[in-house]
Amino acid sequence: MSHRAAPRRVVCLVPSLTEAIAVTVPDRLAGATEWCTEPPGLDVARFGGTKNPDVTAIVAARPDLVVVNTEENRAVDLDALRRAGVRLWVTDPQTVPEAITQLRDLLTALGAARVPWLEAAETQWARPWTGERKRAVVPIWRRPWMALGRDTFAGDVLARIGVDNVLAGDDERYPRIDITALPRHDLVVLPDEPYAFSVADGPEAFAAASACVSGRYLTWYGPSLAEARDVLSAQVWTAVEA
Repeated sequence: MSHRAAPRRVVCLVPSLTEAIAVTVPDRLAGATEWCTEPPGLDVARFGGTKNPDVTAIVAARPDLVVVNTEENRAVDLDALRRAGVRLWVTDPQTVPEAITQLRDLLTALGAARVPWLEAAETQWARPWTGERKRAVVPIWRRPWMALGRDTFAGDVLARIGVDNVLAGDDERYPRIDITALPRHDLVVLPDEPYAFSVADGPEAFAAASACVSGRYLTWYGPSLAEARDVLSAQVWTAVEA
């Protein structure tokens, strides 16, 4: 990438990275998905969803680069873009440091000399957690119940604010779960995406204390990282202390 000119026309199929590009190098962003809702009022061409992008339209738009994620986007769509000769930038962070590194690499490649929000995020997340710790289940879907398992970015985010995922040793990243047979846990963390858990939908299914948290701060890796540690810590530990 360093041997090529910075891409001028970028299509992004990852909502958090769309936000990162839009607030840092907005002149480079030529298109995004319908799910790319940040920053508010984003005015770029739309190319379908994250799971069903309009590959034909993307190819016709002749982007210099398409930014994707191996978890957010389907392999079949990435393969189709590659076959069409589209240049991809592939991301897959599983920890906060990996997310920061991958964001820096991407934004540098797009011509950003300095990214204040990313510097702020790195400073925030560099501080070690010194408080108490809780063991948690982290559902991400209902009907059927699914939860965070091994090697997830969200799991690493929680671990860095004192919340240990009891399913982190599962064979799957997002296993189906039987909520009547869970490992011992102190807390249930309920994000509002991808399933829209809320105080009225989710906590009633569990005996343990529940913390309803922002899915954007838990799962997005972009400008929200600069605030995520403080926001999530407040949401989780307020629930614990209630």
